[in-house]
Amino acid sequence: MPTLLLFLSSCFLLLHNIFASSNTDNSTQEYLPYINPKTPYINNNVVFNKIDSCWRGKSDWDSNRQALADCGIGYGKDAIGGKYGAIYKVTDPSDDPVNPKPGTLRYGVIQTQPLWIIFEKDMFIRLKNELIVNSYKTIDGRGAKVEIGKAGMVRSSVEHVGHREGSDGDAISIFGSSNIWIDHCFLARCTDGLIDVIHASTSVTISNNYFTQHDKVMLLGHSDEYTADRIMKVTVAFNKFGSGLIERMPRYGYAHVVNNQYDEWLMYAIGGSADPTILSEGNYFVASNNAKQVTKRETSEKWNSWKWRSFRDEFLNGAYFVPSGYGTCTPYYSPDQSFIAAPASLVPLLTLNAGPLPCVFGNAC
Repeated sequence: MPTLLLFLSSCFLLLHNIFASSNTDNSTQEYLPYINPKTPYINNNVVFNKIDSCWRGKSDWDSNRQALADCGIGYGKDAIGGKYGAIYKVTDPSDDPVNPKPGTLRYGVIQTQPLWIIFEKDMFIRLKNELIVNSYKTIDGRGAKVEIGKAGMVRSSVEHVGHREGSDGDAISIFGSSNIWIDHCFLARCTDGLIDVIHASTSVTISNNYFTQHDKVMLLGHSDEYTADRIMKVTVAFNKFGSGLIERMPRYGYAHVVNNQYDEWLMYAIGGSADPTILSEGNYFVASNNAKQVTKRETSEKWNSWKWRSFRDEFLNGAYFVPSGYGTCTPYYSPDQSFIAAPASLVPLLTLNAGPLPCVFGNAC
C-alpha cells in the first residue's frame, strides 16, 4: 500500500475567501477562571486548543515553519510531511496537469523527495485536473491567502503521466494512505464530499477545519462492502461544522470525535453504516429546530452491538445522542498521540479560529 503523508496547515481550499475570526475575542475572558492558567490551553490570556497552543503564540513561525510538524495529535501525529525536506516556494498560480512548470503547486507535489511547500503571495489556483500529491509533502499556506479550485491527462509523479477523467468531486480524497494531517482548512460546496478517507487509509487527524454549506461532509470508508477499511483510525478534533451541513461520517473503523462544534445539522451530525466504533468526547452540539438527534445508523441490520459512546458532550436546543454497544471505546493512543480533551463548554472558544488563519510575518498568528 503506498504511503501518502500530506500535511495541510492554514491552507484555503475551494470556493470561499473567508478567514476565521481574530483570536482576541473578549468573550475569552469569562472562561479563564475555569482553567488552570498553567495548562497549555492558555497563551497570553487567549484560549488555544492543544494543537494551536503548540505554535500560534510564537512570532517566529515563518522562520521555523517545519517545527509545526511536531504539533500534531491523535492518529495522524506521525504525519511528518516535508519536515526533513527543503522549502519549496509556489510562485506561479498557473496549472499544467501534464507538464507542470517549476514554481507551480503541481510541480512541487509530484516530486519524489520530501518538500515543505509554501506560497510567495496570495493566489487563486484554478486546477485543470485533480491534484495528486506524492508522499512526504507539506502544503503550508500560512502567511498567504491561497484558494484552490478545480476547473484528461494528469501527471502523478515525475516519471508517470496518465489519463484521468478528473476528480470524483471531493475537496480532499485520502486514498490508500497513512499518516495524514489536515489542519486549518475551509471546505464547502464541492460536487461530492469535502473529505473522503478510503481504501484502507489510516492514521489520520482532521483538525481545526471549517466545514459549511454541503451535503456529504466527511466519508470514512469506501463502501459497506470494502472491508479493508476496518483498519481505519481517524481523529476528528477542534473542527467547526457550520450551518448547511447534511450528513455522513464513518462507515468502518474507529473514529475519535473530540472537541468539535456542530451547529444546526440538517439530517444528522454523526452517522455510520458498517459497524464503526465511535467515541464522541467533549463535543458541543447545537441542534436545529428540525433535526435533534446527533446520530444515525444507515443500516437495515441490527445495530445494538455497535460501539457508539458519548462522553462529556454538551447538547443544546434539544440535541441528543443515541449510544449503543458494550465494552470500551478508548482510543488507545500511543503516548505521543495522546492528548486530554477539553471541557465541552470551552469548544466554542477552541474552535473560534477553525479554518484559515490570517497569519502575518513577524507576529504571533
